[in-house]
Amino acid sequence: MTEKQTWSQRFESALNPAIARFNASIGFDIELIKYDITGSQAHAKMLAHTGIISYEEGEILFTGLEQIRQEYDQGKFQPGIDSEDVHFAVEKRLTEIVGDVGKKLHTARSRNDQVGTDTRLYLRDQIRKIRQQLREFQGVLLDIAEKNVETLIPGYTHLQRAQPVSLAHHLLAYFQMAQRDWERLADVYSRVNISPLGCGALAGTTFPIDRHYTAKLLHFDRVYANSLDGVSDRDFAIEFLCAASIIMVHLSRLSEEVILWASEEFRFVTLKDSCATGSSIMPQKKNPDVPELVRGKTGRVFGHLQAMLVIMKGLPLAYNKDLQEDKEGIFDSVNTVKACLEAMTILLQEGLEFRHQRLATAVTEDFANATDVADYLAARGVPFREAYNIVGKVVKTSIAAGKLLKDLHLEEWQEIHPAFAADIYEAIAPRQVVAARNSYGGTGFVQVREAIVNARTQINGK
Repeated sequence: MTEKQTWSQRFESALNPAIARFNASIGFDIELIKYDITGSQAHAKMLAHTGIISYEEGEILFTGLEQIRQEYDQGKFQPGIDSEDVHFAVEKRLTEIVGDVGKKLHTARSRNDQVGTDTRLYLRDQIRKIRQQLREFQGVLLDIAEKNVETLIPGYTHLQRAQPVSLAHHLLAYFQMAQRDWERLADVYSRVNISPLGCGALAGTTFPIDRHYTAKLLHFDRVYANSLDGVSDRDFAIEFLCAASIIMVHLSRLSEEVILWASEEFRFVTLKDSCATGSSIMPQKKNPDVPELVRGKTGRVFGHLQAMLVIMKGLPLAYNKDLQEDKEGIFDSVNTVKACLEAMTILLQEGLEFRHQRLATAVTEDFANATDVADYLAARGVPFREAYNIVGKVVKTSIAAGKLLKDLHLEEWQEIHPAFAADIYEAIAPRQVVAARNSYGGTGFVQVREAIVNARTQINGK
């Protein structure tokens, strides 16, 4: 039976039970309980430090809060809908444990600055975990890259064969995406790590609090300079959801490539049993469920970002109940990103096997070396645009004749242009095509090896 509860003497009756259920957030904001306890302990210490309550009362509050932490960890404290939210649940239990002194905890504090503090403590912790997962993901990419510097794979633009590249170079592109994700989260962290505690409901407080003291206890870098902004700001949440969405973009792009590579049409990779499933009626199939799920889950993170933007776009200052809707999107995005990073890391580490013979064949069966023919002529004094047009005609006639460029006889090359010599065959061999692209950041083997060394240094520096 729902306990009859009124907010203050201003109210004469309790909420309608259906409205109480609609209003409650305890079903999901219980995720914040350990952060709520930590923030409350810092607040209690500050109240004692400034003389707002006695030192002994501060100790009683701190110890009682620690008991709640232990009870929750042991499964003995499981608040229900009667508590409405995690903040009331903790305060109610604290009063049961320590008596009336528990009612002093909320002095000089509002749920508005309290929930803002809890959310930032939670998100700060989760950002650190996600950044560590990104490092593990990058490490696996590097492990594969180191073994495949001279493995060639067709490179694509517009999903059409373009130029062959080193497989390691291809994977290092995802390393660089993950590096930006890692750096971006660090930037977001700097704005998450600002304390709103002490902003009160919206206007600060009449009590002689020390906001910098609680910020130091909670390891915040600084405090909000404006109390209205402190309780209503969710920029940090939007920024995190944006960073999370970009991580998912990168994972989804890699997923799409793995799905293509595993298809019978490409046959660049084989899916291992540990990371694939079968069909309920087609016994021959292996399905790329991991990358498909990652690709699918990307949309839910995008949705949470869009929802947060819509929530914020019309809110006047300061706190509004709409802001209760930020948490589920944040929690789900955190869990989704962490799960997808873990799954993709495992997939790369133990779920894929590159088919080297197929890759070696693939880079010899197209016209991806056409640019190198144009470069060959340009290096011998033919203006590049003229060389480009010459090679375009060669490709057209070769396709009509059912030939590849490597199949043309030397006489045919020299009929096309006298600058061609016997070394044209070496110049257009796939391995040479890749090796020759030795500009900084290119796919040339020398550049790729240097890039791997630099990447190792980067992630080992944490």
